[in-house]
Amino acid sequence: MGIEVRGVFALIILVLDIWAIVSLFRSNATTGKKVLWIVFILILPVIGFILWYIAGPKSGRV
Repeated sequence: MGIEVRGVFALIILVLDIWAIVSLFRSNATTGKKVLWIVFILILPVIGFILWYIAGPKSGRV
C-alpha cells in the first residue's frame, strides 16, 4: 500500500510542477527570472513549487 500512496503523491507533485512551469511561461517576468524559477522547481520540486506559489511572478491574467 505504501508504494501506491507514494506514487499518487509523486503524480500530484508532477502535475503541480508542470502547472507552475506553464504559469511561468505565461507570466510577464523576464526570461532570466523564468529560467531561474524553472531550474529551482526542477531541482527541488516540492520546495520550489511552494516558494514559486508564494513569491514567484504572477501571470498576466490577474
